[in-house]
Amino acid sequence: MRADRLLSLLMILQTQGRRTAQELAAELEVSERTIHRDIEALSIAGVPVYATRGPGGGCDLLNSYRTSLTGLNEDEVRALFMVSIPAPLAQLGVSQKLKNALLKITTEMSAAPQYLEQWVHQRIHVDVVPWFQPEEPVPHLGTLHQAVSQDRRLQLTYQLHFDARAKWVVDPYGLVTKAGIWYLVCSREGKIRVYRVSKVLAAKALDDHFDRPEGFELAECWKAWCSDVEDSRPRYSVKTRVSVELLPHLRSYFGDSFDDLYKQTDSQEGWITANLHFETLEAARNRLLGYGRAIEVLEPEALRLSIIDFASQVRDLYSD
Repeated sequence: MRADRLLSLLMILQTQGRRTAQELAAELEVSERTIHRDIEALSIAGVPVYATRGPGGGCDLLNSYRTSLTGLNEDEVRALFMVSIPAPLAQLGVSQKLKNALLKITTEMSAAPQYLEQWVHQRIHVDVVPWFQPEEPVPHLGTLHQAVSQDRRLQLTYQLHFDARAKWVVDPYGLVTKAGIWYLVCSREGKIRVYRVSKVLAAKALDDHFDRPEGFELAECWKAWCSDVEDSRPRYSVKTRVSVELLPHLRSYFGDSFDDLYKQTDSQEGWITANLHFETLEAARNRLLGYGRAIEVLEPEALRLSIIDFASQVRDLYSD
């Protein structure tokens, strides 16, 4: 809307000072001709904005002009700019709205924070995208977001295993992003469900509205669901004999909980016994083979024999 653009233009000039028409057009994603028309509209409305030509020229406000919005001190503004525009918010289509909100909030400062945004972004950068994980396509995220915002039922077509598909009508309670992956938290057939947004093949917001459960909290629901997922993961327990030189590597892999998985033994100096947990036999074998002779599997026998077999295959491959 033009009114939103005019306000954004005013906020940019007030917080950042003189900008060329080309810079403003790029920031607001319009043409330079539109910027000149907007400058003229602001001037007609009584805003002391002007444009100058030539080197060093551009669009600017009289130094004495300020709008009136809630004020913040400089440290608080710096903290706000640290929010940046994380990728998940850009996927939701609210990045420009967040930029506009930051501009409006910072406008009331007694000294125009022309340098603060650049100062913060040169020193702090927030990157929420995990390593080695390409961004998942989520073409229907906008539709899901609309339905969540308006409490409207959703008709979903969802990708199951082995190319199977399912079509459901759900009550969408909320959207959650975790480690760069979007999830839909919803209700289907009276039960809470969580679906990966990238697996949504089609989505349509219906005219029907739904009522959220009384006292429903998205964060608490998500926390409980994550706990259930972690508790339900397969646990393959392995009793091992470990060289103490390997302990730092195991702590790095298993985290602080590793200290609860082992006990000191007196059978041979420099070695301990540890009960380690993996999801499957294959996961345990793949991990433990990499530690070579620094770790020995004591139980279960199936894993011990599998590691012996794989080690023999490697030896045969590289032997003359």
